Amino acid sequence: MEILDAFILGIIQGLTEFLPVSSSGHLELGAALLGNDRLPEESLMFTVVLHFASALATILVFRKDIVEILTRLFRKDWNQETQFSVKIIVSMIPAVIVGLFFEEQLEQFFGGKIVFVGSMLLVTALLLFLADKAKNTEKGVTFQNAVIIGLAQAVAMLPGISRSGATISTSVLLGIDKNKAARFSFLMVVPLIFGKIAKDILDGGLVFTEDTFGYLAVGFIAAFISGYLACIWMIALVRKSKLTYFAIYCTIVGLIAIFSGVYL
Repeated sequence: MEILDAFILGIIQGLTEFLPVSSSGHLELGAALLGNDRLPEESLMFTVVLHFASALATILVFRKDIVEILTRLFRKDWNQETQFSVKIIVSMIPAVIVGLFFEEQLEQFFGGKIVFVGSMLLVTALLLFLADKAKNTEKGVTFQNAVIIGLAQAVAMLPGISRSGATISTSVLLGIDKNKAARFSFLMVVPLIFGKIAKDILDGGLVFTEDTFGYLAVGFIAAFISGYLACIWMIALVRKSKLTYFAIYCTIVGLIAIFSGVYL
């Protein structure tokens, strides 16, 4: 992998992890545009590094929230913040089940399936459009909501379905306050990312050599900076109900991907 390729894919990961346009779908499309049906053999290590950068960006943005949640947990103080953290754990269950028991089936949707990615981007566009038209309320996340949002996150493991788009849209359509929806959506992915990294390390599939350090470092920095900026930007966009613009974007990219996959 070239340094420039790593830089481009790092920016794609950082932006699309938080903006509702599907990071996995864009990485698939990005790899195809760079001339590869799949990323190179070291792609697992590269993917882990990019997701680690995204997780750190989230932690930096929500550092005060995370410190407060952890403090309440250690004090065993059963208040709203403690309940919030438990709801995050509950929301993780569907994605964990899919990741542990259906990993091979899930992998079949990756690897240059551009038409499928395009189709799922159209689904993302529809979710964003519906969420942007929903009325804002001041409702919080209930345990039942957490399960439903978790199911949306599990579905978003498919390339082309935006994780942030699916979870935020589902939350808003359930009547949850948009600020709370964005906060819950971004925080709920952090434990999953670290869990996935731990699983990859334990599986022994990571490859690190001196030759790969350069592009891994470039990819990490690009993903971290772009992810941090995208996370802040996305919070403001959700608050101002500006998701329709991303719905239009996903529709255009999705149609281009479908056309390219069918006719090119």
